Amino acid sequence: MELVCRHSGLKGEVRIPASKSHTIRAVAIAGLAQGESLIRAPLDSRDTRAAVAAYRALGAQIECSPEVWRVGGTAGELRFPEDVIDVQNSGVTLHTAMGSCALLREGLAVLTGDEQIRRRPAGPLAASLSDLGAQVRSTRGTGAAPFVVEGRLRGGETSLEASSSQYLSSLLINCPLADGDTTIRVPVLNEAPYVEMTLDWLRRQGIAFEHENLAEFRLPAGQQYRPVDRAIPADFSSATFFLGAGALGDNDIVLRGLDMNDTQGDKAAVDYVRQLGGDVTVREDTIRVRARDLAGCELDLNATPDALPTLAVLGCFARGTTRLLNVPQARAKETDRITVMAQELAKLGAEVEELPDGIVVHESGLSGAEVDGHGDHRVVMALAVAGCAIPGTTIIHGAEAADVTYPEFVEHMVSIGAQIERAD
Repeated sequence: MELVCRHSGLKGEVRIPASKSHTIRAVAIAGLAQGESLIRAPLDSRDTRAAVAAYRALGAQIECSPEVWRVGGTAGELRFPEDVIDVQNSGVTLHTAMGSCALLREGLAVLTGDEQIRRRPAGPLAASLSDLGAQVRSTRGTGAAPFVVEGRLRGGETSLEASSSQYLSSLLINCPLADGDTTIRVPVLNEAPYVEMTLDWLRRQGIAFEHENLAEFRLPAGQQYRPVDRAIPADFSSATFFLGAGALGDNDIVLRGLDMNDTQGDKAAVDYVRQLGGDVTVREDTIRVRARDLAGCELDLNATPDALPTLAVLGCFARGTTRLLNVPQARAKETDRITVMAQELAKLGAEVEELPDGIVVHESGLSGAEVDGHGDHRVVMALAVAGCAIPGTTIIHGAEAADVTYPEFVEHMVSIGAQIERAD
């Protein structure tokens, strides 16, 4: 599918959908819990449905209706999956389910995904699960899916270089159900706010743990999750596209449903847009973003790699130079987002430089062109924001990838005045 975007003035209100990160944590924890859980107002997208399918395969009973997902948990006694678990494009599901498969008392599990997933590294997680009693191997010896998981977590000690926070979150969610106590040392940690989100879930569901500045964790064995009953907060990662769009041209956008007190790290995007010069007003139930003259600045994105595509777009419209730094893990997402954003913005006329751990964007005069989303939902949506802010017509190939986290993205953009059309 393609998106055809033309210059548009954007004004109006958008209600931001539920958080993917929270929804998938809710599915995993509810699947491991005792009794019935209620996940209220979840995100219904391809990634979250992949999580539902994975935990159904492991024995959870999950019924999905538009307003609430009911989950009959396994109490940690997972069922041997009858088939390969296909996580499609969901890295969070792959990593979390790898840890859950290491709780099986017999048999083995095989996990795979789409072409992107089969390129994304997960070797550090596989090694730590193996340290703790499981036997985890990459079938192609690449450190990426497909993975075979056999043997049960017995606890013990491991050292994990968490270049992706998802590796650590997987251990934190699953190791409390291991046979013995677990100690995890973390010499490298990217995306720390996502770990804080996971720890908040553990506290809410009655799991005991200790940690020292997120560098060492101790998880007692033999624990059990309480059932989940929670409304899923709105997604700051998805909101980033509208925060960025509001700061361009003569736009004026109001975002509804976001909670600045939530644990999501991508709420930092509000401050990023302010630092670039956007006019942002935060009230109890709304965030309003209005266009102003933007000025380049330097931003450390280590905690918020998902914000890079949108901020790279904003950098093209900011006076001077914008430097997005300390985010090497952006190269190991659905795509190498540093290279991909540099390539695709250059097609629109941007002057962009790649760094090993970031991207430098100079003020540029953009105009419409054909670009490629590279099967990456965040790249597609960021390019759509650009396409609505520049003269000419921008055609984005591979636009169906947006459905991974934000199936209503096009409709929400159109509702505030975007001239966007889907084309086969």
